[in-house]
Amino acid sequence: MTGALAAAPLLSMLGACGGRGDSGLTVWAMGNEAASLPDLLKDIDWPKGAPPISVQPLPWTAAHEKLLTGFAGGSLPSVGQVGNSWIAELAAIGAIMPVPAHAIALLRDQFGAVTDTNRIAGRSWGVPWYVDTRLQFYRKDLFARAGYAAPPADWAGWKVALHKVKKIAGDGNFALLYPLNEYEQLTTLALSSGARMLRDEGGRGAFSDPEFKAALAFYKSIFDEGLAPRVSMAQIANVWTEFGRGYFSLLLSGPWTIGDMKSRLAPELQAAWATAPNPGPDGIGSAAPGGSSLVVFAGRAHSDSDAAWDLVSRLMAPGAQLALHRATGDLPARRSVWDAAGLASDPAVAPFRTQLEHATALPKVPEWERIVTEMQIVAERMVLGQYSIDEAAKEIDARADRLLEKRRWMLDKGRAL
Repeated sequence: MTGALAAAPLLSMLGACGGRGDSGLTVWAMGNEAASLPDLLKDIDWPKGAPPISVQPLPWTAAHEKLLTGFAGGSLPSVGQVGNSWIAELAAIGAIMPVPAHAIALLRDQFGAVTDTNRIAGRSWGVPWYVDTRLQFYRKDLFARAGYAAPPADWAGWKVALHKVKKIAGDGNFALLYPLNEYEQLTTLALSSGARMLRDEGGRGAFSDPEFKAALAFYKSIFDEGLAPRVSMAQIANVWTEFGRGYFSLLLSGPWTIGDMKSRLAPELQAAWATAPNPGPDGIGSAAPGGSSLVVFAGRAHSDSDAAWDLVSRLMAPGAQLALHRATGDLPARRSVWDAAGLASDPAVAPFRTQLEHATALPKVPEWERIVTEMQIVAERMVLGQYSIDEAAKEIDARADRLLEKRRWMLDKGRAL
């Protein structure tokens, strides 16, 4: 298979390039990707005499802190895998390089919402390596008994179906699981309703906008109508056991859950589940695009950065993308690789492409993860009766504005990305 993963080289004299000094290129990667990367690198057509490549695996739980510590200490590597939600922060502190003009072609043939996530102040700061998003995993058998081949695509019809499914599931059971400590469910509803969530160039919250309040009201109604239990994920002893016994019939999750369904559900339930895009007010809803990107860290010598971008190019070649998918199950960043891998014919995977085509980039500010954490704290208290919808929206705005105070100062000074 040697040479099958090659991309057209971006360098005319790669053999003259050095790494950090003469030590070569180092790549930081996480999780399954880090475990698979050494074998993938063996199959790229890395030119003879080019700098050697080494991989340093990082656990996801420590990766964000390691990146910030590496930046502060001047010890970042040449290339890294980073979560797409970290791009804005790393760009703002100057830890990563923008994608150079000669590498922009790597962003073609990709999902628009994903590449938009990495585009800040008119420049792209990372190349999506693999993608994910969240959609519905549901009990196909229980929905069928309720008269539905799949969950309806509009909010009103979806809620009617959930009530019927809950009735079939029986006393003490619910239609769906929306853990009160997870923000992804409310975020998905907000994106589906067209909420912007931040305003004034990301300097203030926009959670009192009608679109977000509509999502907040719909979210609250799910609990008020008894469709979801008022519990956190920590209160669910075993998600797969509860899904299998019908305690809930629908949950929001990502492509990693496909493997869990196949390995953790009982054999007799393997034909009883399916996936579907999220509902929206008037049809298929939105979702936040996720996944990881490849970045080149700042502070490299010119020749080092050229070699680093060439490596990124080769890892984005169709053959390398296909090999990554086969090794990890990750969803390819390139649409053409979906076709080559036959993912459109996989009934569990195909809805992810539909959802990615309907995805919406989240606000691109470094403070975003802290903002949505505060958003969910307030939303939980709203569900528990401590806030009205209007009060909750106002409180989320206030908390977001406090977190964005430094950004407003930087915007005033013309320093924010």
